[in-house]
Amino acid sequence: MNDLAAPLRRAAPALLGYAAVRALGLVVLTVWSAAHGKSAHTLLTARWDALWYTRVADLGYGYEVRLPNGDVHSNLAFFPLLPWLERVIHAVSPLSYADGGLVVSLLASLAAAWGIFAVVEHVYGRRAGVCAVLLWAVLPVGIVQSMAYSESLFTALAAWSLYAVLTGRWLTAGTLALLAGLTRPVGLAVVAAVWVAGITSFTGLTPRADAPSAPRADTSFVRDRSTAPAPGARVWRCALGMALAPLGAAGYVLWVGHRTGKGPLGYLDVQAGWRNGFDGGAAFARFVGDKFTSFPSALAGVGLIVGVGLVLWLYVVGVRQGQPLPLLVYTGVVTALALCASSYFGSKPRLLMPAFPLLLPLALALARLRTSRSAWVVGGVAVASAAYGAFWLNGSGPP
Repeated sequence: MNDLAAPLRRAAPALLGYAAVRALGLVVLTVWSAAHGKSAHTLLTARWDALWYTRVADLGYGYEVRLPNGDVHSNLAFFPLLPWLERVIHAVSPLSYADGGLVVSLLASLAAAWGIFAVVEHVYGRRAGVCAVLLWAVLPVGIVQSMAYSESLFTALAAWSLYAVLTGRWLTAGTLALLAGLTRPVGLAVVAAVWVAGITSFTGLTPRADAPSAPRADTSFVRDRSTAPAPGARVWRCALGMALAPLGAAGYVLWVGHRTGKGPLGYLDVQAGWRNGFDGGAAFARFVGDKFTSFPSALAGVGLIVGVGLVLWLYVVGVRQGQPLPLLVYTGVVTALALCASSYFGSKPRLLMPAFPLLLPLALALARLRTSRSAWVVGGVAVASAAYGAFWLNGSGPP
């Protein structure tokens, strides 16, 4: 218990701040929805992807919708960990599957906030860790963190897996990467981070960050070398962690291929039924280009270009600031998969949400401000984020 108490005390300001931001978002959503004759509870638990997850929890896999244009939307596209947890909560409590998903997301969002704090504190110090968590909380699409979606669960598993990698806990890192791979297709990003870290560990090229712009940089994989396991033990633990990491994603993809009778690539056919795939960003580029065919939509096109440019700029700044290689690999894969998907262009901000290391340059800048000034900045952005989240969910919402 004492081993948990000290880290929890260090993370308390970040967790309390995160909870306050999310509570503000939920209150604004509730009031906004009531004013428009809608239920905030329904918007959080029974719309869009949340319906697909609860249907998997209730009826299992095999449900599909055939659209007039010939597309087939199969629930095999949705990875199983969240529905499994919804089923467990429903079995041991009076909660519905949908409410079970909401409970998972609320708890997972706190675990994600703690994991983000742990990673950033380890690399740049406590103040930067608190700022990173608050910035993640006030993202414009931050309301998704409180929905019965898989983003919060995935981010929690990814963040703690990355922390385990940075601190040399290979079995933990591999196990969490396995679970992340059972949560979303982008679990491949966590697997890549674990593998890159493992390879650098084997070769003795443990990356360190010595950027002068960072308040503190401690990115060794094992913080205290005097308490690290013996070299032989490290090797087999690292190898076992690397072996565990891809089993979740690979296992589900192979199972889908077997179930559909289409072999190892059957999951790609399932995604094709949703008109979703990886085309290097060509479809997204055409989508942005089409915005410039008229004046009002051209403003949206400019906004999209600025947004993509900001994401890429933050990544480059992270590289220049010397972020640990596992974080850069993880962020790069998440960003590439989000920006280069061939469909659901409105989902891209939501798909980028797990890429929390993109926020580190902003967190470092915020950490340099006086506490009162940074509180005003975060508070103002939190109000804007809460209002946007309520407007968004009551309108188009997540596709």
